[in-house]
Amino acid sequence: MAAPKVAVVGAGVIGLSTALCIAETCPSCSVTVLSDQFSPNTTSDVAAGMLIPHTYPGTPIHVQKQWFKETFTYLFAISNSAEASEAGIHLVSGWQVFKNTPKEELPFWSDVVLGFRSMSEAELQKFPQHQFGQAFTTLKCDCPPYLLWLEKRLKATGIQISTRKVADLWELHSEYNIVVNCAGIGAQQLVGDEKLFPVRGQVLKVHAPWVKNFIRDGDGLTYIYPGIHRVTLGGTREKENWSLSPDPGTTKDIFDRCCSLEPSLRGAQDIKVKVGLRPSRQSVRLEREVLSQGGVKLPVVHNYGHGAGGFSVHRGTAKEAARLVGECVAALQGSSSRARL
Repeated sequence: MAAPKVAVVGAGVIGLSTALCIAETCPSCSVTVLSDQFSPNTTSDVAAGMLIPHTYPGTPIHVQKQWFKETFTYLFAISNSAEASEAGIHLVSGWQVFKNTPKEELPFWSDVVLGFRSMSEAELQKFPQHQFGQAFTTLKCDCPPYLLWLEKRLKATGIQISTRKVADLWELHSEYNIVVNCAGIGAQQLVGDEKLFPVRGQVLKVHAPWVKNFIRDGDGLTYIYPGIHRVTLGGTREKENWSLSPDPGTTKDIFDRCCSLEPSLRGAQDIKVKVGLRPSRQSVRLEREVLSQGGVKLPVVHNYGHGAGGFSVHRGTAKEAARLVGECVAALQGSSSRARL
């Protein structure tokens, strides 16, 4: 059969990485990315891009660890290359601090990040409200540069990128052999997934070049993540809140919480407020499905619902989605050769 045509719907970090992995693992495929929004207007552009995993209750821990490990290994290699600056990827060291000692003193990802250890008494003196902490080095993606770098990689690989709003996956059946759904929160309407809900995140991007270490409260709500040019201060986790308008009261609350962890932030300049809707569900939806109407079949691979943890696992889930696309290609080739018999 001719080169299978694959459409990837969505151009956030999940969609772009999935398209790249498909091109790398199924070079016979012709891949097109379709989206009505590209960087800098995606949810991924708002994300801090820190590799600290979020736990999905509905996904086995060993699977989550594999996704994180593959993502960390991939980005670590880029951080050690000449492309690190353009891709916006760098190592950052810091602390995760807790008011009370957590049940799990060693999270499942502790041996993937670098130099994970418990904080010393001397280090904890910096955080008088906290009694336990972990120190480690991880990776950070500065999001707009990373998304633009991915787009550049896609174009260099011959992947088409097209601005198009897809209202129904079935509308693609006459143009494409396989469709990959990486629509993020858009999947709620696109495929009617009622298990998917938004978790609104509001963050501040500030100029504070003296802040070199990340600081994260163990509850995951308050965090300070230094990037190459700006520091991301967060945050909020507001379930079922669809508002994309910044809330001034929330901005003040985030700033005050972050200053209590790092008082020098009172001197931060040029505060910009960003809001994004994290596509959240109990587990990432990563599976094959076949849509059919009137005897016509359309193989679909779903890869969405990463919530707050998309950057931490994006490469691992993209590789798995690409493997599922490979299975769809093999099934199509099998059916076309049977049809010739």
